[in-house]
Amino acid sequence: MVKDATFEEGGEEPLRLIAEDADDLSVIASLTQDAVFPASEMSWQTRQRRFAILLNRFRWEDKGAAELRGRDYERVQSVLVVDDVLKVLSQGVERGDADTILSLLSIDFEAGEDGTGRLTLTLAGDGAIALDVETLNVTLKDVTRPYVAPSKSAPNHPE
Repeated sequence: MVKDATFEEGGEEPLRLIAEDADDLSVIASLTQDAVFPASEMSWQTRQRRFAILLNRFRWEDKGAAELRGRDYERVQSVLVVDDVLKVLSQGVERGDADTILSLLSIDFEAGEDGTGRLTLTLAGDGAIALDVETLNVTLKDVTRPYVAPSKSAPNHPE
């Protein structure tokens, strides 16, 4: 019998996840919620049809263990890569400015015809990045060891 992996099974190993459908994307979206990054860490490689962001994501998969063991919350640098990108649109984003820090709130996918669609990265402060894609092909990969979250607290979303 095959079963889904759990967060606990990941332990301290770096994440490497691939999303090829909306269900896969929901996992990546939940793990990148509240990730922060300088605007200068976005890259649109037109010839390779690739959009990438080097982000500092909160380790949601470790939150329960940190609370249970009484240790600090962690963040980790990760690369979010979207392949097969046809067009990039943005609103409320100062691209290339290293002093502008952006916060990722959500990632959503609206399917189009024949596997195409639009991936929308919603940012705090009414910013958004829309990626028109030929097919859904998103990768999230941790590229550093976890470090203590500078705020020493978990992101909070009041209702």
